[in-house]
Amino acid sequence: MFNTILFLLSLIAAPTWAFPVSTKPAFNWETTKYFYAFGDSYTFVGGTKGYPKFSFIGSALNFSYTPVDLLEDEIQFNVTASDGPTWTEYLTGCFQGRPADCSPHQLWNFAFSGADVEKSLIPLHHNFSVDLVDQVREWATYGSDVVPHPANETLTAFWIGINDTGDTLVNTTLDYKAFWEKEMDALFGAVQTAYDHDLRGAYLFVTVPPLDRSPDHLGTSIAPTYRQNILDYNAALLAHAAAFGRAHADVHVLTFDAHAFFTSVLDSAASYGFTNITGFCECHDPTYFWWNTGHPTSHVHRLLAGAIEKELIRASGR
Repeated sequence: MFNTILFLLSLIAAPTWAFPVSTKPAFNWETTKYFYAFGDSYTFVGGTKGYPKFSFIGSALNFSYTPVDLLEDEIQFNVTASDGPTWTEYLTGCFQGRPADCSPHQLWNFAFSGADVEKSLIPLHHNFSVDLVDQVREWATYGSDVVPHPANETLTAFWIGINDTGDTLVNTTLDYKAFWEKEMDALFGAVQTAYDHDLRGAYLFVTVPPLDRSPDHLGTSIAPTYRQNILDYNAALLAHAAAFGRAHADVHVLTFDAHAFFTSVLDSAASYGFTNITGFCECHDPTYFWWNTGHPTSHVHRLLAGAIEKELIRASGR
């Protein structure tokens, strides 16, 4: 019988930020070779075959790619939305070059900077943007038979919603909770597409961090609405992740609470080496939490990767 456990661990004493959704099949981060990622600017890495400073491979203007394009594509060092590597690079140790040359974890990152969940729900940021639904569709069409993804060696991360919760703030008449359900239908439709193309093994869903505390929104009149929208989006995400886990017993479903993690770091900034959490600095000063008005520094990404890896190890039963 497939059992689902969903709970929020206390941040008191020894904090953790993961919600274990399912307890099977077996998952082992140490032997995970292939790490796939879909999402937005918090996740993307630049690639030699990607849209400059927006993706590892492809764009809406150049949607298709060949097997050679994908296999020869190289991660560009420090081409991210921060001042250095992203959490996916810190987590895998794959910082540049061809993903297939990385060991022990290969990073296959299909995230696109500026992405929302689905363009029919929220307009694209640019005519070249690729939303998450199309990121998965593009991979399913052109990449699913190119890079291996054996279930016992594959982890796929979906981190989306950061732009969605921000882009919708201008719509003061929107029924947000109903809208998030539409977003979840689109998001988990894309997850189902990945599943149907045998991208299985383990799935990791990441919640939206407290962007109401970013320099662009901190102290503004819209911040309370932003905060509530993020909380409601995250609640919908967790509920749908749990439902997906119940319906797909052959996938190990995990979620990581980035909202709780960011909140904990911001609330205890000094203990993490941060002296400025309200301003930003597009520089290499590790004492700043924010790189610009809406993106954290690479130091935050490094801390985030460490926290996620801790939870992946815990999920591995170690």
